[in-house]
Amino acid sequence: MSQSISLYNQLANHKLFNKSVNFGLKRIKLALNLLENPEKKLKNVISVIGESGKYTTLFTLKSFIEANNQTVTTHISPSLRDIQERFYMGKNYLSHKVINKTIKEIEKLNIPLTIFECLTLVYIINASKINADYNIQETGALWRLDSNNINDFPKVQICTNINKQHLNFLKKKTLNEVIKEDVGFLSNFTNIYIGKQTPFVLKKIKTYLKKNNSRIIYPNTWKLIKKGNSFFYQDKKIKIKLNTKNVHSKGMFENVCLAIKVALDLKIDKKIIQKTLPTLSFEGRFQYLNKGKIKNKLHKNETIMIDGAHATADAKNLASYLKTVKIPKYGIWAMSKNKEPDLFIKQLKGIFEKIITMPIENESNSVSANELYKIAIKNKFVSEKSKNFFEALKKISGKKEKLIVCFGSLYNCGNILNKN
Repeated sequence: MSQSISLYNQLANHKLFNKSVNFGLKRIKLALNLLENPEKKLKNVISVIGESGKYTTLFTLKSFIEANNQTVTTHISPSLRDIQERFYMGKNYLSHKVINKTIKEIEKLNIPLTIFECLTLVYIINASKINADYNIQETGALWRLDSNNINDFPKVQICTNINKQHLNFLKKKTLNEVIKEDVGFLSNFTNIYIGKQTPFVLKKIKTYLKKNNSRIIYPNTWKLIKKGNSFFYQDKKIKIKLNTKNVHSKGMFENVCLAIKVALDLKIDKKIIQKTLPTLSFEGRFQYLNKGKIKNKLHKNETIMIDGAHATADAKNLASYLKTVKIPKYGIWAMSKNKEPDLFIKQLKGIFEKIITMPIENESNSVSANELYKIAIKNKFVSEKSKNFFEALKKISGKKEKLIVCFGSLYNCGNILNKN
């Protein structure tokens, strides 16, 4: 068992820390008060909210800030390979030793917290010691009662795509409720950036922000344009070619554009942005495994790609990209509970020759391979089920030229990367 899994299991089995979802700010604010409010030491806080595209936006903005010779900490959730990835502290990730030490410090408060609240405190306590120029926090599912919503005056609040992916998880009945929880409680007197949305969502966002006194930048302030095979960011003054080999979907390009707009407003020079774009690489997002143990198991004419797409909007982006790939495609599908697997897989109709379903290893919240198999069959996919990744791979690997796509869960992508 890895240190990361061991540490998470330690939290899950701890008498003080609750694995279930329990929204509210009372517990974490009490803890912060007892810790003498370390969150007040964080400079230039940037909050990233929304349902899809948060990590791409956060990571891109982080890359621009660092290229500008400024320091930044980040807090993300979930992590892909290791729990350490949640806590980036300027140059390095927190070590397991420091994470453990901080958890022991939190234990002494004797406050019953959720695991997410505990991990948020791990970030805040350590980030408060760094004195970074910027501190970027990716929120959980909803903003109003999210444990990251503890800064009265963040410098920037970024809202990425809002969609239905968390409806069941949040026990909300309508998309409108999610929009209200996400943007209806954003801070006043700050800078709010709204990413690409559907017309319905954008209309609702504008309604909820009507009385907000912040500077609000809507997505019509800039645009993503395509010329031939190239994409460009463009606003009234600046045009930037999105010269990056590791961005493959329009949705990801939209998120990169959102980060560019924020970076430009933070006075990061266009030349620095242009120089940084080719270096961008997003683990678990349209990522080809071109070397390693898994690639070595495949025939020379087989290619494998992983993508953590788990929302309907993500599936649409994945389908759009895969339609441009002209060789046969085979899928390996795993998914967490509280998603919308039926609606998700409908977006991928006509893409795959066959889909192999599998459970997410070491994840109690995984949908079973059998349940996903039934959903695939119901939606007229050719499908088989498997017990694990390597069994799934064996069922579709062969001499025939193909692209194998592993999708449906960031956790499963992380497991696959660790096997590689």
